[in-house]
Amino acid sequence: MKRKIYRDYIKRFIDVGVSLVGLLITSPILVITAIAIKMDSKGDVLFRQRRLGRYGNEFIIYKFRSMCMDAEKKGSGQYSFKGDPRVTRIGKLIRAASIDELPQFINIIKGDMSLIGFRPPLTYHPWPIEQYTEEQMKMFSVRPGVTGWAQVHGRKEVQWADRIEMGIWYAEHVSFLLDLKILILTVIKVLTNANNENTVLTTGNGTIEKK
Repeated sequence: MKRKIYRDYIKRFIDVGVSLVGLLITSPILVITAIAIKMDSKGDVLFRQRRLGRYGNEFIIYKFRSMCMDAEKKGSGQYSFKGDPRVTRIGKLIRAASIDELPQFINIIKGDMSLIGFRPPLTYHPWPIEQYTEEQMKMFSVRPGVTGWAQVHGRKEVQWADRIEMGIWYAEHVSFLLDLKILILTVIKVLTNANNENTVLTTGNGTIEKK
């Protein structure tokens, strides 16, 4: 019962409060980044993509655009890799510092996401929502997060099967202390830029590269 109260009420209150403060504090960075993106390359400032959220519902995630426009239709498609020429000059910088994730404060305020949770997968990758098993669907009992248990245990080097398992584990053990631990580890990861290289990942459908 206590875990449910934290997950459904206290956690949401913290998410909204932190996001509002976060937007206020980072507003100069948001403005400067937006201007830099527009000056660096043609196209939209924000990148929008459909993802799977709580209960498997779809939502639009927001990020600062770090690649050229229509990058998903060029080169390796939806996947990027180290040295990907589609990544802009500003894109390399904001990816390294995880600044591209800051617009997700808006997703959190809207109720699409949480600060801590599973990383929201694409609607069709690694597979459509209909193909998740009953056990894997437990991951979707919480809101997806800007960071999470998988992100602090390998970040971009974690295989999808392991990510889902970690997402399930988090959903079953969510608590304030666990969220605080993940948040601290995330800050350390970002400051050290650990596990932030795009690597080749594999799924049951073959070898792919992860964005």
